[in-house]
Amino acid sequence: MKKHVVLTLGANDINFEVTTETYNGYLNDIMPNNKVAPAHNFVMRSVVDEDKEKLRKVLDDSPGAAMQICGLLQQEFAPAIEISVKK
Repeated sequence: MKKHVVLTLGANDINFEVTTETYNGYLNDIMPNNKVAPAHNFVMRSVVDEDKEKLRKVLDDSPGAAMQICGLLQQEFAPAIEISVKK
């Protein structure tokens, strides 16, 4: 599965192509003491080549931006579904 997501960061629209492979890779990389690097890698792997430099500038200028962007990409790619346990 692949999903195109456009996020407006400041004055720039930045395009992402989130795939099952990159999403699952991100989830597999998360460790209790290592969340920022996997988020940064997921965001950079998902951005389209044409927008990489714009995204790098945002990430360099805004501490925590990778985590925020990562969260939005996750919400768009794998939205929450209602699940219940039948007893």
